[in-house]
Amino acid sequence: MKKGNPIALLPIGVFLALYLGLGLWFEYGLKIPMGFYNIPIVIAFLAAILVACLQNPALKFDDKLTAMGEGVGDKNIITMLLIFLCAGAFVGVVGRSSAQSVAYFMLSVIPPRFAVAVLFVVACFVSTAMGTSVGTITLLTPIAVEVANVSNFGVALCVGTVMGGAMFGDNLSFISDTTIAACNGQGCAMQDKFKGNFFIALPAALVTIAIVIAITMNQQTAPIDEPYNLLQILPYVLVLIGGIAGINVFVVLLGGIASGAVIMLAAGQTTFTDLLASMGSGASGMFETSMVAILVAALCALIRVYGGFDALLYLIRKLFRGTRGGQLGIGLLVGTMDIATANNTVAIVMANPIAREMCHDYGISPQRSACLLDTFSCIFQGVIPYGAQMLVAISACAEMGVQLSAFDIMAYLFYPYLLLVSSLIAIFLVKEKK
Repeated sequence: MKKGNPIALLPIGVFLALYLGLGLWFEYGLKIPMGFYNIPIVIAFLAAILVACLQNPALKFDDKLTAMGEGVGDKNIITMLLIFLCAGAFVGVVGRSSAQSVAYFMLSVIPPRFAVAVLFVVACFVSTAMGTSVGTITLLTPIAVEVANVSNFGVALCVGTVMGGAMFGDNLSFISDTTIAACNGQGCAMQDKFKGNFFIALPAALVTIAIVIAITMNQQTAPIDEPYNLLQILPYVLVLIGGIAGINVFVVLLGGIASGAVIMLAAGQTTFTDLLASMGSGASGMFETSMVAILVAALCALIRVYGGFDALLYLIRKLFRGTRGGQLGIGLLVGTMDIATANNTVAIVMANPIAREMCHDYGISPQRSACLLDTFSCIFQGVIPYGAQMLVAISACAEMGVQLSAFDIMAYLFYPYLLLVSSLIAIFLVKEKK
């Protein structure tokens, strides 16, 4: 096994020091309100890439650019960028009034104290059917913001609950990239991985619902008696039905854009030129999110070429012994890779080879290994402040006129935290059936 080059991981440390370190200092040290907004994440990643480019002088700069270009051109990155743009256009077309109508309608038929729990359940179903957490968060975050606005629940609570439900489906869906990557990489059937995964995820989901209901049950909420337009609800209904039916996320989003445009024009809510402008501004609102995805891909490509990920894999492989230690090692391996790449699918693909070796050495079944890879990658991806899921949620909130930082939302990510607890219980207290 290659020992790799630990120094190649330095750019990740530079990014974390600039983004998290300065953000925490501004927010809590200097007591600057919304201090994290003073740290532009794009600039932090640019600084990290600059450090990476200065490393390894034996490699020509043109070769470094080639490596970064190959990283950005990865299929997962291109898919993610297209989803971002389609999602932004959808939000721009339907506008805030459609989300308000959905929220008012929900609260007219559901007691307000259960509204947040229902958001979680809906996010679980939609993400499981669509196989994408990013698409689910994009669709449901505007509704979550409006539910929070009209029910007196915190926006961070509602958005964090939607993110948790989105990661539930990302972890379990048969059409999720993470499921496909984990099962193919470990050589196991999807249904075998699902069986083990389900009994880890379900307890975490049930406890999450109980916590959300406990938080919202006794909160005072004003009676909701706001008018809503059923016609404006239709684009979201069509999108949710498409997601639950398992239709491709691009087809779902394009259908939502088309139906939203027809409805808004037919109802006289906008003009054709204003509609195009709204569509463009919605897509433009995803600029920072898209740039972060591009910069992360470029940075990870250089780190991989320099041997940084090989060093990480080597360290994990050496630290853990025994069947249970091996399972924990697989989980921490893919989690560390996810922190480094901010992409759970890429993290699984990179961790697959070493995980197979650990399975062989420690007597771990392929289905348990695939389950751990998928679950731990979703745990870490669901909470890191610079992941696509968090950035999309923050961007969608900003489109709705609400400013949130990642750390506001992280306090309410109950499901990923409980999924970690459930996973550790499965590793150390539940013996796998042969």
